[in-house]
Amino acid sequence: MTAPSSTPPRTRGRWITHWEPEDTAFWNATGRRVANRNLWASIFAEHIGFSVWSLWSVLTLFMTPETGFDYTAAQKFLLVSVVSLVGALLRVPYTLAVPRFGGRNWTLISAAALLVPTGTAVVLIQRPDTPFWLFVLLAATAGLGGGNFSSSMANINSFFPERSKGWALGLNAGGGNIGVATVQLAGLGAIAAFGAAQGHLLAAFYIPLLILSVALAWTRMDNLAGARADVGAQIAAAKDRNFWIMSFLYIGTFGSFIGFSFAFGLLLQNQFDRTPLEAAAVTFIGPLLGSLIRPVGGRMADRFGGARVTLWNFAAMAAGTAIIVAASLQESLALFTAGFIALFLLTGIGNGSTYKMIPAVYAAEAETQIAAGVPAEQAYARNKRVSGAVLGLVGAAGALGGVGINLVFRQSFLSFGNVIPGYVAFLVFYLVCLVVVYRVYLRRPAGGDAAAREAPAEQGAVGEAASR
Repeated sequence: MTAPSSTPPRTRGRWITHWEPEDTAFWNATGRRVANRNLWASIFAEHIGFSVWSLWSVLTLFMTPETGFDYTAAQKFLLVSVVSLVGALLRVPYTLAVPRFGGRNWTLISAAALLVPTGTAVVLIQRPDTPFWLFVLLAATAGLGGGNFSSSMANINSFFPERSKGWALGLNAGGGNIGVATVQLAGLGAIAAFGAAQGHLLAAFYIPLLILSVALAWTRMDNLAGARADVGAQIAAAKDRNFWIMSFLYIGTFGSFIGFSFAFGLLLQNQFDRTPLEAAAVTFIGPLLGSLIRPVGGRMADRFGGARVTLWNFAAMAAGTAIIVAASLQESLALFTAGFIALFLLTGIGNGSTYKMIPAVYAAEAETQIAAGVPAEQAYARNKRVSGAVLGLVGAAGALGGVGINLVFRQSFLSFGNVIPGYVAFLVFYLVCLVVVYRVYLRRPAGGDAAAREAPAEQGAVGEAASR
């Protein structure tokens, strides 16, 4: 029998077996309180996970000849590339882990697992004679923190009704992204207070925070017995053309955000000979602003259409990259820093607008299917399932862009001795993204079925479709 809608959630241990967030009476009586309790504990755990994922973007600043490390720029970029790669690859299995093990249980496991790379970093960063391959392995284990984003988002998505998911997921995502800036700000504090030779203290700072996140998950979070992994929707998404196109675009926005967040401090050190303190004093600003402005990109997409905002955003990103190239050629630190801060702001706007495009694309796709004779209910239900899967998978694909950013920087140093060719490559990539957005989602078909297939989705009406 179905329990009355006002009945409190039934639990076995920490498993909730009755959960109806779409039922207004249930939600107002007890659902909202339980969901918010889980949300805030999840935000904290995800924030710390993101911080540990970003830890090596700061620890590499401490690894200088003055502290006993004789690593090249290429070696340092390899370290942060490995961290990015592992975090990106784990996003899909971490998403599937939530319905398998429970959101609370997986938060406990994933947060506790981060004690291993963090505690080991405290020891090894004090030993410059440690083999480089061991540091690569250690950096890879820190990449576990990158997977926490997807499991946290999947868990919170199950707790909230459709009418509240945007706000809840926005808070959850924002709380995680700001972890990049937080760890870099903490690194600045560690360098200023204790000196560049005490990098291990930064890693040590996160050990009690990880323990606290485990304690909060243990006492404040729940598992939902009804959560299910929609593997079929993920398979359908992977076969859909729009998924690959949107993944490509998200690599350009979120991939740039996370890649530049990891690389910015190293670029300041290697291009302009900044000390660890000087680099850390600037590094956190870009990721912080990029995280905070992300909702603005979504709001702009609501008003003007996601494809239009994304198109102009890529044009601006190309222009910002051109400024960075000019600053590098002129060796102008002020212009370089201003260009990068602008680029971080643009990645934040692009993250919001690109993500907002996805439901709009699939809403328009459903309308196309309805026009072709598919029943409306069937078309909307199918595209809602697929778009939900795409939202998760695109996040994983976008994180791979961070790997590409740092590998390009590494190769640029190895092949040319400087990073300018890498910037030129990114400029070209952003222009390609611009062309893709225009041709696929904005260019109106000239006529006939072939042209219609070339422009299947938004046709300049993203904002209207997304607002339905």
